[in-house]
Amino acid sequence: MMMTRGTSRVARFTTAGRLFSAVKGAAAESEKFPVMGVRWRSSLTLGEKEQVNNKNGEDKQVVASYWGIKGQEVKKEDGTPWKWNCFRPWETYQADLTIDLKKHHVPTTFLDKLAYWTVKSLRFPTDVFFQRRYGCRAMMLETVAAVPGMVGGMLLHCKSLRRFEHSGGWIKTLLDEAENERMHLMTFMEVSQPRWYERALVFTVQGVFFNAYFLAYLASPKLAHRVVGYLEEEAIYSYTEFLKELDKGTIENVPAPAIAIDYWRLPADSTLRDVVMVVRADEAHHRDVNHFASDIHYQGHELKDSPAPLGYH
Repeated sequence: MMMTRGTSRVARFTTAGRLFSAVKGAAAESEKFPVMGVRWRSSLTLGEKEQVNNKNGEDKQVVASYWGIKGQEVKKEDGTPWKWNCFRPWETYQADLTIDLKKHHVPTTFLDKLAYWTVKSLRFPTDVFFQRRYGCRAMMLETVAAVPGMVGGMLLHCKSLRRFEHSGGWIKTLLDEAENERMHLMTFMEVSQPRWYERALVFTVQGVFFNAYFLAYLASPKLAHRVVGYLEEEAIYSYTEFLKELDKGTIENVPAPAIAIDYWRLPADSTLRDVVMVVRADEAHHRDVNHFASDIHYQGHELKDSPAPLGYH
């Protein structure tokens, strides 16, 4: 009886070992030969890359597409490869430089005055810290300017989910604004590199501003959008001063970064002055959008009641 049990146990282990060897062998073979035209990608681990040959016969690293996701090959209109993964050609545009830069919303109500003087009070420490270093100033302030659109879009998104209703396109408009401001930052990073204490300042200011704006938007969206409208008016003024320094030669008018040329569809020989011009136009458009959003709330409506100015550049 003991011999029978021992023999049975050995047989089971032997069978399991043969089965394991067979599976292992099949996996090894699948690495060499396709199965039904598809390589056995389940044997690849996350992050592992496989070697494929391109048309020229050269080895090229390709991320495993076990999940069915493939990289998209994008080219410019002239047929050259598109080198930016952070945005695509169909997301680029030519800025409208004819926009009125002098428009100003005169504060009349208590909330308007609160928003106006809050922004004015924030300008003083900014002027003291950056003075006339407009390159660093632009780069650092864009880290803050990209926050309101993201916060507003996020809160509208959650509101749409809670109420089972459309947003009138305002979610996309505000998120596009946040992305546009972030692209300003990506551009100015090519021109001016932040110092260590400026990077530390970003952590502090962004943390305080994000939470303050989040609470302000929950309490009063019309106040929050009015604040952003006045912030954009100040941004227009700052970029105008930036242009004056460039024209005087105080700041070197270096060639425009490649990312700016592709994002705003600028001529190949564009300079930093051209970049500041289109960025200032963007800020003017953001000014209009946020003052408009605040006006909608002042009239007793919700944003979804008025079509959002999608693609308003």
